[in-house]
Amino acid sequence: MNELERLIGRIVDRVNVNLREPAFNVGPYVLGTIPLDQFAKFYAFYGLTDQHPFHFQFCNSALAGSYFLGKCSVDHSVLYKTDVRGDELKKKGDVFASHGMKIPLHDDEMIRIKDSWLIKNLVHNNSHDPESPEEFSIKNTVSMHYANIHGAPVEGCFIGPYATVDLTTLRNCIVGTYSYVQTGELVHRHVVAGRIWVRAGDVFEFNYQYPAEVLERYVHLVQGKRPEGEMIDFVESRKQDFERLFQEFKSESATTIPAGTALSRYTVVKGETEIGENVLVAQRAYLENAKLGRGANVQENCYIINSQLEGFNVTAHGGKIIHARMGKKIFVGFNSFLRGTAANSLKVGDECIVMPHTIIDLEEPLEIPPRHLVWGYIRNRRELEGHSIALQKLSRVKNLVELGSMRFEGSGKECVKALQHRIEHILEENGAFFEKNVKKGHAQKNQNISYNIFQPHPEGPLKGIYPCMDIRP
Repeated sequence: MNELERLIGRIVDRVNVNLREPAFNVGPYVLGTIPLDQFAKFYAFYGLTDQHPFHFQFCNSALAGSYFLGKCSVDHSVLYKTDVRGDELKKKGDVFASHGMKIPLHDDEMIRIKDSWLIKNLVHNNSHDPESPEEFSIKNTVSMHYANIHGAPVEGCFIGPYATVDLTTLRNCIVGTYSYVQTGELVHRHVVAGRIWVRAGDVFEFNYQYPAEVLERYVHLVQGKRPEGEMIDFVESRKQDFERLFQEFKSESATTIPAGTALSRYTVVKGETEIGENVLVAQRAYLENAKLGRGANVQENCYIINSQLEGFNVTAHGGKIIHARMGKKIFVGFNSFLRGTAANSLKVGDECIVMPHTIIDLEEPLEIPPRHLVWGYIRNRRELEGHSIALQKLSRVKNLVELGSMRFEGSGKECVKALQHRIEHILEENGAFFEKNVKKGHAQKNQNISYNIFQPHPEGPLKGIYPCMDIRP
């Protein structure tokens, strides 16, 4: 047994201790998922800019193909093709507001990952936990393929493939495949696969549950096997384009990059793709015959294919849009899968909000009217009627509304206000409103990044393990 095998075994043991009630063994989901030879094949890399404080510390870890930006520390962990993007970490002197209290930060915030296993994950934003405002921690956690850990410290958890933990502190929890949680805090909870759950204290709560047969078709996980389903097949069929991209240390894009726009050199760009001003395209995004209007953003693991985003669009981490025309200021939530075809195209009206983990897989052309909230599984006009509501109508809800498997309780007005506020915040953070050196965001701050690579031990008992490094300004 080499050091990498021992490391994986220790991680499994530590997570299992945290999940002993109920007894949940992460071993069958981890062991054999990634062939051990893969960990020595890919370099890891980190970005340097003059816009972000940095301190990189890595020890006793395997980091194959992973990317880091901002202040990050990784110890005794396995990260495989995971993006740790710390460009929204809080800084020394910032004031963190929570529950009516204002907490000044003594130091820059840092992402600390310890005793954890993250496969093709996205880690972003900053800690929203008032108990640890200066530390975004991921500890004793197994997080599977294409999960998002967004502003969400987690400890002792199992997070299934394509799940999203958003602005929610988790302790000793299981989050099922393709489930989404934004609830503030959860302890010793099992969120079943396919549950979409948003709770804002006593103000409002949104719940939707995917049917088991839909999850079986699109993404599911069986012990001892890799995740399966059409979402996995969709990504796997295009992975060679990314492999070619990562084989080149430097590459020049043939795409015209206008003022105020950042296009990562680790983005696949194919066909007749046009990119407007103040656009952010993150690493591991995929563009093919895509038109991105002013102020749009395409985040990690997003795919825009044969589609147009008219402007000020937010495509959150993992969103996929195929054969669609998206109006202005449309939000497409985490890991949503919007797939039209040449014959059955999708058109979405201005200011629509597509809830995280929405699946639209069309069997006929479909147009979604402006200013609607959309969720769940939609294939045609009839199903759209049962999985959407006008924002104006939702704003009038004061107690309860139910549509199929969706149940909303509380103030619709406050829900709409919160969603719209978050969209504005994301656009501002990403630099969509930049003009004449004012309102600079990620699209401007990430224009000039120096990528630095580091490699693991290629052979011997430490094969796949990276040397300990402490990189400071």
